[in-house]
Amino acid sequence: MTHFADRFDYTGCRVVVTGCASGIGAALVGPLTELGAEVVGLDVREPDAAPAEFHRVDLSDPASIDTAVAAIDGPVHRLFNVAGVSSGIRDPLRVATINFLGTRHLTEALIPAMPTGAAIANVSSLAASQYRENSEVTLGLLETTSMAEGITWCRDNPDALADGGYRLSKEAIILYGMANVSVLGAKGIRINCTAPGVTDTPILDQLRGAYGQEFLDAFRTPLGRVAGPGEQAGVLIFLNSDAASYITGQVIWVDGGTIAENVYDDLADARQLATGGAAHGGHG
Repeated sequence: MTHFADRFDYTGCRVVVTGCASGIGAALVGPLTELGAEVVGLDVREPDAAPAEFHRVDLSDPASIDTAVAAIDGPVHRLFNVAGVSSGIRDPLRVATINFLGTRHLTEALIPAMPTGAAIANVSSLAASQYRENSEVTLGLLETTSMAEGITWCRDNPDALADGGYRLSKEAIILYGMANVSVLGAKGIRINCTAPGVTDTPILDQLRGAYGQEFLDAFRTPLGRVAGPGEQAGVLIFLNSDAASYITGQVIWVDGGTIAENVYDDLADARQLATGGAAHGGHG
């Protein structure tokens, strides 16, 4: 008899976690190890608490990515793409390169090592909530087939990165999963992503330093607080576990209820305007 708890067991799984040195990536290493996984960590710097195996990687450099993939050398049953930077570094091209182009390059280099039943969990962002509305532009980036081609596209489309590159890169992550759900599904591989709201990670410090605390204070949530990295890690662990074995191509908004509240308020406002009532005033 199989117990439900067994659906969350990672015993026998070789797991790759990018961004393992800090934030959500670091928060994944301990729980995955406790669940039985053999964790292979990737980051630009070595973590304080090293996983079972660690390889240094710079996601802005395709040669560095290829070297790390070669060093992993073996099956990859689960991939957690967590590494990323914010627009706070004030280098839009580097943001798009690391967050999407480098992540895509790594993922596609590892897919041949992923057996049937494998799973990929990417990390997008609440900043990508308008991915449908912006898809006409974002799909242009997805149509590129290499890091070099993607970088050229970014340079040729500066308006797409004018707000810092972060939103574009995280919208691309969502659409990338949707675009590949069929081809990966044919291989028995699932792909999903989470979209965190404001979370207490080093990226929060980047944003605070670049834009000030007032910028962060503007992001309120129905839960009334920012998320901890462990709260984000838990959803990623679920998505890559056998408990989520029929979930693929999805984006899960781990945002403290922000999207739900905004969608409802917009619908209520539209209804009231259509019926001649006063506009909805929200809940806050």
